[in-house]
Formats: sequence, structure tokens, C-alpha cells
Amino acid sequence: MLTWPSLLPPSGTRRGLAAAAPLALESAYAERADERPEWPDKLAKALLDHVAYPLWRHLWPERARVARLARVVRRAASLEATLSEADAAALADRQRAVRALLRRDGLTTAPLAEALALLREQARRTLGQRPYDVQLMGATALLQGRLAEMATGEGKSLTAALAAGVAALAGLPVHVVTVNDYLAARDAETFTPLYAALGLSVDTVVQGQAPAQRRAAYRADITYCCNKELAFDYLKDRVALSSGGGRIPMAVAGLAGAPNAPLLLRGLHFVLVDEADSVFIDEARTPLILSAEHAAADAQEQATRCATALALASQLAPDRDWRSFDAERRVTLLPAGEERLAALCLGTAAAVVPAGVVLVLDDPVWQSPRGRRELVEQALVAQLHYHLDQHYLVTEGKVAIVDESTGRVMPDRAWEAGLHQMIETKEGCAPTPRRVTLARITYQRLFRRALLLAGMTGTVREVADEMWQVYRLPVVTIPTHRPPQRRVLPPRLLPDTTAKWQAVVARARELSQGDENAPGAGRPVLIGTRSVEASEQLSRVLTEQGLAHELLNARQDADEAAVVERAGEAGRITVATNMAGRGTDIHLADGVAARGGLHVILTECHVSARIDRQLFGRGARQGDPGSAEMILAADDELLRTHAGALVQRLLARWPDGPPPWAIGSAVRFAQTLASWRDARQRRATLLQDERMDRLFAFTGTAE
Repeated sequence: MLTWPSLLPPSGTRRGLAAAAPLALESAYAERADERPEWPDKLAKALLDHVAYPLWRHLWPERARVARLARVVRRAASLEATLSEADAAALADRQRAVRALLRRDGLTTAPLAEALALLREQARRTLGQRPYDVQLMGATALLQGRLAEMATGEGKSLTAALAAGVAALAGLPVHVVTVNDYLAARDAETFTPLYAALGLSVDTVVQGQAPAQRRAAYRADITYCCNKELAFDYLKDRVALSSGGGRIPMAVAGLAGAPNAPLLLRGLHFVLVDEADSVFIDEARTPLILSAEHAAADAQEQATRCATALALASQLAPDRDWRSFDAERRVTLLPAGEERLAALCLGTAAAVVPAGVVLVLDDPVWQSPRGRRELVEQALVAQLHYHLDQHYLVTEGKVAIVDESTGRVMPDRAWEAGLHQMIETKEGCAPTPRRVTLARITYQRLFRRALLLAGMTGTVREVADEMWQVYRLPVVTIPTHRPPQRRVLPPRLLPDTTAKWQAVVARARELSQGDENAPGAGRPVLIGTRSVEASEQLSRVLTEQGLAHELLNARQDADEAAVVERAGEAGRITVATNMAGRGTDIHLADGVAARGGLHVILTECHVSARIDRQLFGRGARQGDPGSAEMILAADDELLRTHAGALVQRLLARWPDGPPPWAIGSAVRFAQTLASWRDARQRRATLLQDERMDRLFAFTGTAE
């Protein structure tokens, strides 16, 4: 049963790593068991989530929480002068003493402060960077099992490295989880000198590695990896554990160096998630499914079935035969549509199909009312709600999914329930074989199994309650190192996309070119788009207008580092999808700050205002000057889907453009509706996962 202490927010520095370390030593494959509360505990949890925790957040002001972190930092600062004067041998002796203190006393104030002071000095010597006080505060919050909100540009990667180093010195294996392989490899390489000076090993898990490489990487003191790689490796371990005699014998075999020991991970000891809102919220709407090709899969049969479903779907009329729910990406056949479909499948009605398309209706699935309805609804979803260069790319005859929140390609990922094969057929690609599910889990259940979980991001206050209710992560906002100088200009709303692109191009020309002696001229401009298709549309318009620019989207991801490195140069225009919205640090070239810094233009609002703020955060970092603005169109997907009628009324009322307050209200309205929808979907996904866990508990594993 749950107990009140396990539900309460972290308190004091003994919470967090000190509590996790004993658990790590007791388990051969370290993870926290799923909670299965009875109704009294469910009631207590509901009261805590919806009454006690909100009261705690409001009655205990943010400055009080920050003040507790600052006390640790002040103690670390008092040791800085002594450590800075120590030679290498003396520092190594001090390091061994700190390691022993951490393993004996946990994260009490004294060893924690000394460890942070030690890492600050080693970072200064090895990286040439002296961590700021706010970064030490962020590291302290992470080690207490909190979610640290740090403004973009405040050095979250170094903050995570400090926390990972302290945890590893204390004896916990650490997973630093990022949102993509590029950031994982970059950060591991950047901080290797720091970890080496501490006597710690570091490795990276990226897509395409062999199992032996992965196993070796997970045995390092600190492992950098992408969230999806960690999740699927965990699922592979779950499959192995369910068929390999249990976790303890297999873990012992792995420690003994058995050649065929299948376990990849040592468990989930300390999981530190960077860009936590992206992982915990944006990517938590769908479960992660580990699958394998079905031994009896018939690719030709699958291709024929999908082609027939797409042809039948073209015979049905909207509103009469089917209804589309755009916000949910769902299509439902109406009674008239089911009758029409039955007539087509049973031969009582003739179908008019495009040339070259042959209806193959002798498959038994077309005689089943439920089977044919599901296939045709799936075909309609593929046609209406999934678009080339927005939701996926076609590369070398294969469909590759594009992550909507990050703008990156997700290789070797597929939509479930036959949707992927339907889209492949729609695009003329050979359908991949059907797959059988081996294991599945949601991010919510995965990360709750970590002995110690912490996270950091620049944008989380909007979902702070959900972070607590689902992951038991209280949010603390870390102050900025320098006062921010970002200027956010009034938003603009244009009637359509064509007018929007012209306005964006004119604005980019005005800022990047113009008279060199004019104030504000020659600034770098970053233009953010929501999809690959939109970025390429804008690129064509810029080219037609004679404006040189760089393009960064999922097709050019190999050039990401070079494009980002040049994005801060004077007069440079960069068009990018969400790839440039997280984890990228655009450095200003000499003289750019005096001209006003980087200007960011957002051309389409995202489902969550958090993602918009991430893009704005590419400019005006660490006290640098910078500015940002929105230039939107009435036919943008978010506004059209969730606030179409409101936007049209605004344009009718103000033909020359609505005032900023009206545009802001429409955007907030649309994003609120979209956020509610996504929150419902995340709750439904978690509840379904928990329901399956209960239904299949008798097999010994829910996954």
C-alpha cells in the first residue's frame, strides 16, 4: 500500500539520491515496482494531488524553495578559494574523500556542497567553464528528485553534467536522457574531460548500435542516450526477463561476463531527463511498442488489402458517409457510409475506381462488417490526417516518421494498427510486413520505475500539476544568471499563407539587410516553421526574392551542427523546423549584439505554448539582446482546427489586421483546447496501459 511519505514532495537534501542508493544495492536489476493502491490509498492520492499539493505550492512561495537551494550553493562557494589553490594531487585526494563521504552520508548538506564545489573547480580546469551559482542550484534540485525549470540559454547541459557527476561519485549508475541522438553524442563528448578528471567513465547509446555496444555503454558510470533508445532497450530487457529465467539469474550471468547474457541495462537507478516537458508530455500521448516481423506475414496480401481500402474510401462522401474529427485525427463511418461500403464489398453497387486500381474483394475481411469498417476508416485517416513532408518523409522508397514536437526523423519507428502500411500504400511504397507486438509501455510507467527521477527544461510551468500527479516531480524555478533582455514584439495575423510568407520575407529582408549604418540592420534572423513542407515553401519564396538563407529540417539533419554554428552571423537568415527549438545554442558573432542580437520569427503556433517559447528562447540568451515575434496566417493548422470561427470574426472585424490583444486571445484559446485534448489523450493512454497491466498480470509481466 502507498504511504503518505511516499506521496509527499521531496523535503531536505536527504530526499533523492540518499533514498535511492540503498534500493540500488538491493536489486540485481534496479527499478521501482509499480504501485497498486487500494481504494483508501487512491482516495488519499486524489486528495493530495488536487488539494494538498496545490496548497503546498501556493503556501510555500517559490522564493522559499529557491532559498533552500541557495544555502547549499553558498556553502559550496565558501570552499571555492581553497579548491582553486589546490594542485592536481591535492584535488585528487579531496575527490577521494568526497566520494567516500557521499557513499557514507548521502546527500546531506556538507558532502553535497563539497561535491558541487569540487565539480565546479574541475569544470573550470577541464572545460574552461566555471558553473554559475544558478547552475549549482539546478544541480542540487535534480539530486533532490525535482524538476528544475531553467530559462533557455542558462546552461542546462552543464547543470545536468554536475548532477550526473555527483550521483556517479556516490555510486549510482546514471542515465542522462536527451531528446535525440545528436544531443546525446554532443553532450557526452563535451563533458568527457570533466568526467575523466573525476575518475568516471562515460558512454553513449545511439541508434544503430549492436547489442554488445549497448550493453557496454550502459555499464559506464554515466550513459547519455535518447529517450526512445532507453525505452526500447528497457522493453527488450523485459522480453528477455520474461523468457530467460528471471532478472536475478540473468543479471548475475551478465556480471559474470556470460557471452549470451541478453540484458542490456543494469536497471533504472538515476534517470536524469533533459528537455523533460518534451519527453514527459509531448511524447507521452502514444505507447512505445516493441514489435517483430510476423513469421507468416504476406506482404503482397497486405499491399492488396491496403490498396483496396484506399480505393473503397475514395467512393465515400464526407458528411454523408463519414465524419472527420480533425483535432483527434479520427474518422468515423456514418450509417449511410456503412451501407454504401457493404454494397460495394458485396457487389450490389458498382465502384468507380481510378485507372490501374483493381478492387480485390474475395478476401474474407471484406465480408466482415467490422473488418471492412476498420480498414476503410484507417484508409480515410491516412488520406486526411497524415501528410507528406509534414508528418512523414519518403526516403529511398520508405516512409519515415517525422516527430512533430522536435521536427526530426524517427528511423525504424512505425505507426501501429496497420496505419503505417496504409500510408506506405498511399505513397506508392512497398508495405512493410505486418508486425507482432512483443512488449509495450508508456513513458509515464517507464520513468516512474526509476529509483530516482529528475528532470530539467526551460518550459514546464504550464504542466506543473501534471508533472506532479503522474511522475511525482515537484517543479522548482531556478532564477536566471543575468536579467533577460528579450523583446517580444506584437503578433501579426494575415488572411492566408501566401500573405504570411510575403510578410515574413519582407521582415527578414528589413532586419538582415538594409543600411549597414542604420540601427538594427544586419541582424541574424531565425525563422521557425512547424513542418518540413512549410520550411521548404518559405525557402522557395526567399529564393524567388533573392534572399540567401540556410535551410534546416529533417532532410538536412546531418548538417545541423554547421547550420546552427553559422546562424548567429550578421545578416544571416536561417529557416528551421522545431529541430532548432531545443538543445541548440546559437552563438552571436562579433558585433551582432550591438546591432540588437538574434531576431526569431515564429510562422505558426504549435499545439503548446511551451514549444513556441522554446523557439523564442534561441535568442537573447545569457543576458544577450534579442527579439522575437509571431507572424501567423488564418489558415494555419492550429488556428483553423481549434479557433477557425473566432479567427474569421476577427478578420471581418479588423480587415487591416486584428490588434495584438485579439490575436493573442485567439492563439491562447486554440492552444488551450489543443492542450486539453492532448492531456485527455495522455490520461487515456496511461489508463489503458494500467488496465492491460491488470488484465495480463497473471502471465508474470504486464509488458
